[in-house]
Amino acid sequence: MSEPKSLLIEIGCEELPIHAVDTLARAFAEGVCGGLARRGVAAGLERARVFAAPRRLAVWVPEVAAAQPEQRSESFGPYVNSALDAQGQPTRALLGFAHKAGVEWTQLERARDARGERFVRRSASPGRRTVELVPEIVREAAAALPIPKPMRWGDHDFAFVRPVHWLVLLLGDEVVAGDLFGVPSGRQSRGHRFMHPAPVHLADADSYVDALRAARVLADPAERRQRIRAEVARVAPADGVPRLDDALLDELANLNEWPVAIACAFEHAYLAVPHEALVTTMRANQKFVPVFDAGGRLTEHFIGIANLESRDPAQVRHGYERVIRPRFADAKYFFDADLKSPLADYQPALREVTYQKALGSVWDKTERVAALAAGIAQRLKVQQVAVDAAAIKRAAELSRCDLLTRMVGEFPELQGVAGRHYAAAQGEPAAVATALDSFYAPRQSGDAIAADRVGQVLAIADRLDTLAGGFAAGLKPTGNKDPFALRRAAQGLARTLIEAGLELDLDGLLQDALARVPEAACATPAKGAKAAPPTGVALDAAARRVALLPMLRDFVLERLRGYYAERGFTAQQFAAVAAVRPASLVDFDRRLHAVRTFAEQPAALHLAAANKRVANILRKEGIDVAVTAQRGLDPALLREPAEQALAQALEAARSDNAPRLEGAAGLRDYAGALVRLAQLQAPVDAFFDAVMVMAEDRALRANRVALLARIKARFDAVADISVL
Repeated sequence: MSEPKSLLIEIGCEELPIHAVDTLARAFAEGVCGGLARRGVAAGLERARVFAAPRRLAVWVPEVAAAQPEQRSESFGPYVNSALDAQGQPTRALLGFAHKAGVEWTQLERARDARGERFVRRSASPGRRTVELVPEIVREAAAALPIPKPMRWGDHDFAFVRPVHWLVLLLGDEVVAGDLFGVPSGRQSRGHRFMHPAPVHLADADSYVDALRAARVLADPAERRQRIRAEVARVAPADGVPRLDDALLDELANLNEWPVAIACAFEHAYLAVPHEALVTTMRANQKFVPVFDAGGRLTEHFIGIANLESRDPAQVRHGYERVIRPRFADAKYFFDADLKSPLADYQPALREVTYQKALGSVWDKTERVAALAAGIAQRLKVQQVAVDAAAIKRAAELSRCDLLTRMVGEFPELQGVAGRHYAAAQGEPAAVATALDSFYAPRQSGDAIAADRVGQVLAIADRLDTLAGGFAAGLKPTGNKDPFALRRAAQGLARTLIEAGLELDLDGLLQDALARVPEAACATPAKGAKAAPPTGVALDAAARRVALLPMLRDFVLERLRGYYAERGFTAQQFAAVAAVRPASLVDFDRRLHAVRTFAEQPAALHLAAANKRVANILRKEGIDVAVTAQRGLDPALLREPAEQALAQALEAARSDNAPRLEGAAGLRDYAGALVRLAQLQAPVDAFFDAVMVMAEDRALRANRVALLARIKARFDAVADISVL
């Protein structure tokens, strides 16, 4: 058998969507490697390399065997007792099986399993050659690519992400005969569209990267990214700091086959415009790299990435500077024009903008948010948390005024940012101006929450209203559909409460938000709404608000599962705390950290198992733990030494933990309480080893059940560890 060889597959096409290049390349490589593995073709799959550029998807796999191994198969037929008659002659069942197998029945073998002996047909055939398998593997991998909107071209029936122009299939130095979308395979790739338009001859699969590099194409995405970084550093001003984040780097790498940086600049006067507008224009619209100074302030310098080495870079620079100027001029015009009207002047017009049919206008939402924010501020004052109620009220009133400005109309992503700049320029207090932007945080996963207290309060109020209104109006997310971004609102609400350390009762906040939802939205669920009552009969508004409360709370907690999973907490630890329903999410967070500390204790698993046993007994008996645990134990009925010892140990643990679990939630030592309860392992184990809980004597039995309820109650003061 011939030696293993490298396999190269390249699909050449029109320019791919920049945000899809990496995903498609990985999926194509996985499809090819999976196809080889499923067919049993030996290969160095763990060392396969993914190549991708704007006009190509490719995969290189080393040490691919020339053929499959010998293919063995087994077909099982009827059992002997039904395959042969009393005279030992074949029945119709056996003859039918032999005919289907293509052999005489006497050539069949026998095998034995648990049911007895049966006939079996075993066969072996040579494996197919890899060159025969590769074309079908390529077609399978291409067909399985995640392409949301396939494109058709010419008069063909097939579709792909972009029209295909060439196909390279090489096993070592041998061309694998095949085709894809009507394009035959060969060894001719293509170089840079402008700097090397001639075909690129590939001698073998291993020469791919070097041959394309010579043709001014960097096929390796990592190499292109490295070159872009180096090019940006090469042309950056000596005192400048280019801001090339990973997202922009990915876009540039997927736009260019041979990236070359060009240093550019714009007129200094444009720096009077909010920098976010300029940066947005440079990054999102033109894929330029903005340059900041050492203090983090935007400068007039920026860097463009060209897809060729121009003989006249000055012309490229001139083109980049010219294309950005109109957008900057528009931004400056919008900014200057917007400044002529105070933000508050936009409030009347918000009444004409519909937020949601049943929930009213944007101004209606603004008023609800302002009222909720005022209530939150009052709660925090009671807790002696410093809040600026006047700033919160003013920020809430102005929070959506910038939506009607020219700047946000042109740059929707600047909502909040524009409001901050306008408020600051128009003399609003700094706390108000900052909050108009910060209350949108976190805008997306991974962002920090608002750093200022006014912004935090406004963020909580805004998300409470979004969630309560959305659920009341029947807009609860289904599947991938979440038009009002309720999942993001729930995540933002939970994160802000937890990370800001605001000890606020979640149910109380949700009740306040539901109370302010318009009657029209609350009285009857929207058509097809998942929030409809189980009976299917519309509740009146008050009853519906009551029904929505637990649904909203569960929805918020569900968003926290992923949040804590990313931080290393297990699903069982989360469920243990969720089971006892802490009033505030800050308290939830403290308990969860305590449970994780407890789970590291040697006694944790034993106590969790014991608590599960206790919970099962109490559930079967229909025992209310909170009520039963409060009943006094009858010392005269504590007859066994093990139950006497457990009762004493429980009382000692209760006494020791009282200081840890009493007082303000922020001062409670949940971790210390659980560590103390871990000392109960020995008396609990001894109790279950020596004592019959379900005694025939009803009084004795009730006393022992009460003792178990006390065990459960002691742990439930922190979390339900029985689920660990």
